[in-house]
Amino acid sequence: MRDRLLSLHPGLSVSLEVVHTSGDRLSDRPLPEIGGKGLFTAELEEALRGGGIHVAVHSLKDLPTGPTEGLCLAAVPLREDPRDCLVSRGGLGLDDLPRGARVGTSSLRRAALLRSVRPDLEVLPLRGNVDTRLARVDSDELDASVLAVAGLRRLGLGARAARPLDPEAFPGAPGQGALALQTRPEGDARRLASALHHVPTARAVEAERALLATLEAGCQAPVGALALETGEGRLRLVAAVVSPDGRRSVRGVEEGPASEAAALGNGLARRLLDGGAAEVVASARGGAAGERR
Repeated sequence: MRDRLLSLHPGLSVSLEVVHTSGDRLSDRPLPEIGGKGLFTAELEEALRGGGIHVAVHSLKDLPTGPTEGLCLAAVPLREDPRDCLVSRGGLGLDDLPRGARVGTSSLRRAALLRSVRPDLEVLPLRGNVDTRLARVDSDELDASVLAVAGLRRLGLGARAARPLDPEAFPGAPGQGALALQTRPEGDARRLASALHHVPTARAVEAERALLATLEAGCQAPVGALALETGEGRLRLVAAVVSPDGRRSVRGVEEGPASEAAALGNGLARRLLDGGAAEVVASARGGAAGERR
């Protein structure tokens, strides 16, 4: 991101500041157990408000869907591959894993989808950075893990993403693969960052996040969604809401003008709610509360 800003604004001085969030520090506990909003964003936003940084770079899937007081979303850059992938010993695909195989993930969504498509698997909690997760697969502690293709590629580990999962059956988190550049509304930072805005990506993630907001599910809920342009200015939005045990899923597809991305997401969410998604989301929320207790 720094290099892209410099290429667009020659002579600009850009320094990188590493801000560790609660989600980073509490890597030994499952995310549902930690609970709360802003696990991966609060400290960055505090640094923005305090003037310690001028631009916060978030993984968009971690950014709450509601407005953030005193801050604005300056840009959504071009998206990386939004799919999840299976990383396994021997390069096995999801259908090839033996019965009872141990698959690690920290995501409620991934765990629910795994149980939905392969109820015979043993799904185990897995936190830590990408290197830690890969090491637990490579050391035979786990048979496989599910990771974001985008995360692996950004770390130069794209070769480990050889088994991407079908997003129709296994949609990623809303906003997955996309970044969000957040700034204060005043000053030059917003204007400078806005040069990185990519309209097709912004429209796609707007549809996904509108769906999430209408479902009132939250960033950590077992909700998958992916919007892709189909040509001629149209979007196709695929979504799934899955119970934590994987036994119940509500799925849907909606197409419409990309210029009406939010309406597309809202409309599909309402159809999912009519089909029983509210009960599925409530069961997931109750299960997460139980883990925290």
